[in-house]
Amino acid sequence: MRLVIQRVKSSQVTVDGEIIGKIGPGLNLLVAIASNDTDTELDWMVRKCLALRLFPATEDGDKWDKSVQEINGELLVISQFTLYGDCRKGRRPSFSNSAPPNIAEKLYDRFVSKLRASGLKVETGKFGAMMQVSIENDGPVTLLLEREAES
Repeated sequence: MRLVIQRVKSSQVTVDGEIIGKIGPGLNLLVAIASNDTDTELDWMVRKCLALRLFPATEDGDKWDKSVQEINGELLVISQFTLYGDCRKGRRPSFSNSAPPNIAEKLYDRFVSKLRASGLKVETGKFGAMMQVSIENDGPVTLLLEREAES
């Protein structure tokens, strides 16, 4: 499982000209599911996303002391299978490590449900849709989080 985590002042996702998800301060999560991911990876990712200290304790603070839960931040979760695009060979990315859509969607939905169990506001895009994501980065702070399923 791979995530791009972005600390944002605001973020929104649009499908067919309609805003379907919108958040204020918090995290924008771009999520890719691998073909061998399980609930073990989902649980680990949820714990990490909610507990990572990515926010300063004070507005002018440099030290990151607070998690998204501690600031009562919001989450925008976007499915993005292209994070598994392998560009090492040729000129066209290979997505062979991405889970098939029917499997990925179920795991993505469970990931979102687990995040919602935190009590934070969680908005989403539309799985499999062409989406436009507007992000007002804060910092900017952008991290890649990855956990591979154990074979």
